[in-house]
Amino acid sequence: MSSILSQVDLTLSLSEDEYVEQVVRYQVALSQLGYQVYVQKRPVVMVFEGWDAAGKGGVIKRITEKLDPRGYAVYSIAAPQGEDKTHHYLWRFWRRLPERGQTAIFDRSWYGRVMVERIEGFCQEADWKRAYREINQFERQLVDFGAIIFKFWVHISPEEQLKRFDERAGTPYKVWKLTEEDWRNRDKWNRYEEAVDEMLLKTSTLSAPWTIVEGNNKWWSRVRVLRTVVDSLVRELNYTPDILKVKGAKKGSKKK
Repeated sequence: MSSILSQVDLTLSLSEDEYVEQVVRYQVALSQLGYQVYVQKRPVVMVFEGWDAAGKGGVIKRITEKLDPRGYAVYSIAAPQGEDKTHHYLWRFWRRLPERGQTAIFDRSWYGRVMVERIEGFCQEADWKRAYREINQFERQLVDFGAIIFKFWVHISPEEQLKRFDERAGTPYKVWKLTEEDWRNRDKWNRYEEAVDEMLLKTSTLSAPWTIVEGNNKWWSRVRVLRTVVDSLVRELNYTPDILKVKGAKKGSKKK
């Protein structure tokens, strides 16, 4: 039986001209929608997960580039430290949730419970198996409060990851991004893929669905996320930015 991730089309791409046109179009639209989030007092939660070097940071940068900085916060999540370790694993995320009219963006999230903590043995098997239900209930509470939730898994191939690792290793101003932990995680690719598949299957709900982002082409993945966010906010807020009323460019193409 093939995995969910094995069915993702990683050949999808955009040309540079398509990328420039579409990224500006959706960033302007998102800026206007961000104001509507504030006016309509809707909290927005964005979760970004994905392989090491998949491009999550680049996507988040394009999401926030034209947003009012007073309206959002970005949280880069690492292993819990200090007081966070003495509480339930969701506690530190509750403390970072957005108030009405604000946006919280999580670079890594509570899904570490069913991925890295599962694979590395940082919690008991019973703990991570119970976490699927706990996470679904947690997100359901947020939706009932009025939150709009986005969950993105940025997917790349093992070959593309190795290419990006080598690029980082050979580029002085990027080498700091590559760690021994990245290489260790890569060695466990198959185990992580199994965990991710189960996570997607058990925590993608009608109210908080996962979006799998085809990430081998960074231009495609950035626009894909922007478009998904914009399209969803248009529906949720019942508001269409003026720029979307103008016919846009083609959505993309496959590599030849």
